[in-house]
Amino acid sequence: MAQCVTKVELSISCENLIDKDVGSKSDPLCVLLQNVGGDQWAELDRTEKIKNCQKPEFSKKLFIDYYFEKVQKLKFGVYDIDNKSFDLNDDDYLGGVECTLGQIVSSKTLTRPLELKKGKPAGKGTITISAEEIKDTRVVSLEIEAQNLDKKDFLGKSDPFLEFYKQSDGGKWQLVYRSEVIKNNLNPCWRKFSVPLQTFCGGDFNNPIKVEFECIHPGKKQKKKSYKNSGIVRIKSCKIETEYSFLDYVMGGCQINFTVGIDFTGSNGDPKSPDSLHYISPNGINEYLTAIWSVGNVVQDYDTDKLFPAFGFGAQVPPNWQVSHEFALNFNPNNPYCRGIQGIVDAYRQALPQVRLYGPTNFSPIINHVARFAAQSAQQGTAAQYYVLLIITDGEITDLDQTRQAIVNASQLPMSVIIVGVGNADFKAMEFLDGDNGVLKSLTGEPAARDIVQFVPFRQFLSAPREALSQTVLAEVPKQLVSYYKMQGWAPVKLPGAKQE
Repeated sequence: MAQCVTKVELSISCENLIDKDVGSKSDPLCVLLQNVGGDQWAELDRTEKIKNCQKPEFSKKLFIDYYFEKVQKLKFGVYDIDNKSFDLNDDDYLGGVECTLGQIVSSKTLTRPLELKKGKPAGKGTITISAEEIKDTRVVSLEIEAQNLDKKDFLGKSDPFLEFYKQSDGGKWQLVYRSEVIKNNLNPCWRKFSVPLQTFCGGDFNNPIKVEFECIHPGKKQKKKSYKNSGIVRIKSCKIETEYSFLDYVMGGCQINFTVGIDFTGSNGDPKSPDSLHYISPNGINEYLTAIWSVGNVVQDYDTDKLFPAFGFGAQVPPNWQVSHEFALNFNPNNPYCRGIQGIVDAYRQALPQVRLYGPTNFSPIINHVARFAAQSAQQGTAAQYYVLLIITDGEITDLDQTRQAIVNASQLPMSVIIVGVGNADFKAMEFLDGDNGVLKSLTGEPAARDIVQFVPFRQFLSAPREALSQTVLAEVPKQLVSYYKMQGWAPVKLPGAKQE
């Protein structure tokens, strides 16, 4: 279900390894394991062994598929290899470290103390892990027009389009791009288009390319001596450009700011009643808490300060019992930030008995609230801050027109909106806001600049593993982030491969 975003190459080095060999130094090797559930770990890759070295820099890179929407727990183990067997159980353990791939890619380089077991340091030993994405990011961008084409249709003008092919290793031609058809036009100008260089010509400028567009008409050439052609195709511009990926932006210093909005409308039912969606079961959970945990656990790795604003909407709030559609979950409007995902959970549990569930279900105030911060970031003109708003709701939107407008406005900003629907309500309006079935438009017909909404009904995940929800919810965020910065023409704050001061 989850799409691999990219492949990542990890470079490993260590310092001050403990010495297990008598009379000589250790012969270290590093192994990479990934958690496959519970206490189960599977080996993904290992480095070479380096002889007699307390400060190894391993030349063999470790490769791993990277998924933004998963928490990928990794374990790095360093061993002193004294025999030829592949099994590491008979080798001395020099220490290890556990972390997530998200932590590594958001830090780009991560240095941690090695531990022999939890809380027991391996002397002064440290491990440094650096991540790099493996890819050819170049794209070829072309603008093409044609003039004085032949009429091919009996009554109207021609409907021209272009096709590009690359030659495969066996000499076969493989279609790599087909342009849009321009109806009834003998002087078409096609939209500028971009194709990854890898796709277009295998990344090799010397590979032949075939363009299917018959401008010489053999029949006409035979009949008329004066015949020159049936039109001219002109390449207006051809550029090789770099297309930045999600990881380029994250490793280049882009922070993902996570905000939560929780629905406290009366349709949820009395929180004291076991029928209520806000009822906290004896084991301490409900659908709202599960959604916060599963999505928050992934996103938190990409936010350095781990401070998350959290709001409620649709409740009467003490002390005046006015209805609010954007009250701070911790009741501190000047500082609505919660410390970590646990902080959001604690604030939610404390707020629940203090508010009165009410209505209506208005989304636009909280979307506009986050949009104000996103707009301030956009004015900086750099790819430094991106905003993800998670709204957890039980049902029908009351202010659909205002919400549509708020989303269309936000589509011009560094922002994504994720809506998780809990309970068994009719979620047609949510599906409409998720522009997967066509571009969302405001009431006045203004289209969204890009698709920024992902709606997921929680009921589809009731019997699925917890991580399945976060994978579906967050699957579109990398694409949405890249599409925004591409639309603005902004490169990552720190360019990949550039030397940092």
